[in-house]
Amino acid sequence: MEMEGHLRRIAEVGYTILENAIEPDFVDEIADALRKVEAELGAVPADNLFEGVHTTRVYNLLVHGPTFEKIPVHPEVLPVVERVLDPGALISSLSSIAIGPGERAQPIHADDQVIPLARPHIPIICNTMWAITDFTEENGATRVIPGSHLRDHAPNPLEHHDTIAAEMPKGSVLVWVGSLWHGGGANLTDTRRVGIAMNYCAGYIRQQENQQLGIPPKLVGMFPRRLQELIGYSVYNGLIGHIDKQHPAKYVLTADEGVEMVWDLLKP
Repeated sequence: MEMEGHLRRIAEVGYTILENAIEPDFVDEIADALRKVEAELGAVPADNLFEGVHTTRVYNLLVHGPTFEKIPVHPEVLPVVERVLDPGALISSLSSIAIGPGERAQPIHADDQVIPLARPHIPIICNTMWAITDFTEENGATRVIPGSHLRDHAPNPLEHHDTIAAEMPKGSVLVWVGSLWHGGGANLTDTRRVGIAMNYCAGYIRQQENQQLGIPPKLVGMFPRRLQELIGYSVYNGLIGHIDKQHPAKYVLTADEGVEMVWDLLKP
């Protein structure tokens, strides 16, 4: 499906699947890097039903090596997100979600339901789930409710909701807007369902993970410029995110940034 088709599907049903969008070698690289990070951190499941008592998660993946730095800027995924939001989008969160055997289905929720806006509203969040393994009905593929992003209320996570599984082969990417009702599925198999949650938000709202405090500036200085912009060393529409009227890249990273600020456009 070409770009316009994906955008139309997102607008109409709230999500789309980019089948086989990620190079097989890169998927394997991510899987290897994630196993090493989980071992180094001694990562274990959480103790709550939302994150999952048999689900292993690692947050703030950008501090864990160059493999993860390539995920937010992937050329098959980022352009879709930029069309759903706009090029001023930010990284909201980059984490892994490995649903283990025996995990129950996650409560159905919308990723933007903690934000107090009337519904429905324009997309302010665009999230993606990368399939590092196959995603099937049996192993916990993400559950979705098509069209739910157009409803005038958010879901009650304590209630039952009829859903369908967003099944997709390894290397594919599920893309959805933050208002879509969804949740991780139950894993009825004996192997893990591994995904990378690469989440974005509009440049004018707060990121889920605090990128500026969570990633050391010295490490940020080694990132490609586009990745620096995506984590927040940027300004939105020439205004939002400045530091004492300076572009944050120039102020913090001493970069020669040529972006005009809004007040530069209003000089007599």
